[in-house]
Amino acid sequence: MTTIAARSGIRAGLIELRQSFTGTALIGQLFWPVATLVTIWLLRRLQVAGTGLGPLILPSTVGMFVALGMLLTAQQLAADREDGTLLRAKATPNGIRGYLIGKFANVSATVLAYLIILLLPGALIIGGLSITPSRLLTLSWVLALGLIATQAIGAVLGALVQSSRSAGILSLPLIGLIAISGIFYPITALPAWIQTIGQIFPVYWLGLGMRSALLPGAANAIEIGSTWRHLQTAAVLGAWTVAGLAIAPIVLRRMARKESGSRVAQQRERLQGRVG
Repeated sequence: MTTIAARSGIRAGLIELRQSFTGTALIGQLFWPVATLVTIWLLRRLQVAGTGLGPLILPSTVGMFVALGMLLTAQQLAADREDGTLLRAKATPNGIRGYLIGKFANVSATVLAYLIILLLPGALIIGGLSITPSRLLTLSWVLALGLIATQAIGAVLGALVQSSRSAGILSLPLIGLIAISGIFYPITALPAWIQTIGQIFPVYWLGLGMRSALLPGAANAIEIGSTWRHLQTAAVLGAWTVAGLAIAPIVLRRMARKESGSRVAQQRERLQGRVG
């Protein structure tokens, strides 16, 4: 049954992916990675500690887009809760497990598409990256841990919020985390207490891991301790991954038990009232 749930979940996730990258929806999907790439290109000549700001920002924003999987998962889960998708998943054997697998497949593929749009042309027009087999291995494990950790957290948050509007508000604290996580400027330039807060959450470690995978070794001079800290990166992202995977199914099942046809109908009425 678990294998069937996984297959059906992945199939559903890929169907959602195809729908989100066709027609007018494609424009919205392309906007943020393209706009980010243009911004990095405009900043490419600025210098930080003798290093071009553009090459520093590009790997960091790759980590940022992985972290955005957290927000995408929370928003999609909240929307599915309102339109009855989650209720239908609840009614089938292993439906919640299959739903979660499908959501991870959809969001992971979406994020990977963003990274391709951002990284491939970025490496050509901005430059400054160092890509070797060992660095690609680092990129792979940071990406894998980051995708699972952030989406598991997003599933927990999506199960806790009451509506898709509430899920949208989650973008505000995420933007705050990005601001203190060294994505657009070295974290070492921030006060020590802000650096400590930033290192608690996975956004900083995703940015650090991506910089370690894509930048020359000398670029670590602007990092904390002038080192890439691979062991700490793996430990923190691994801890968030384990915690998220352990908590997300529990929270989702508890939330699904509260769902009913009448509750979904009420949510639709509230949604229509806001639109009207």
